[in-house]
This record gives sequence, C-alpha cells and structure tokens, in this order.
Amino acid sequence: MTEVQIRKGEPVDRALKRLKTRLEMDGILEEVRRLRAHETPKERTKRKARAAAKRGKIRYRFTMPKAPAAAGETAPAA
Repeated sequence: MTEVQIRKGEPVDRALKRLKTRLEMDGILEEVRRLRAHETPKERTKRKARAAAKRGKIRYRFTMPKAPAAAGETAPAA
C-alpha cells in the first residue's frame, strides 16, 4: 500500500500532491483507470504497443549508441 507521511506544518494539499505523484509513478492510477471500463482486445493490443514503444524510447535514451565509422577516416595524428 502506498502511503505518504505528512510532515509537521505541511499543508494537506501538498501531501495530497505528493501522494498522487507517487501513485502515478507506481502505476496504480493507470491501472485503476484501465480497470474502470471494459477493454476490448484491440484496445489492449494498442495499449501494450504504446507501453513497449515507451520502454524502447527510454532504453534507447539511456544506452550509448555506437557512432558509425566513416569509410577511409583515420585517427588524427598527434
């Protein structure tokens, strides 16, 4: 269960914002929205394809792609 401790003197609305942010990061809100209504097989396929594309973008972003070597190019002389 996700929970947020309210700090001394902290407004309740700020604690609610932290809770909503944590629920979003954990994927709980997305799951609740998804389970709220019936999902057709086509919608399920589209959702999974979007999730896979998002994972692929993140994976590509945090990996170092190898730069293609130009033909006939040599290292500069020191």
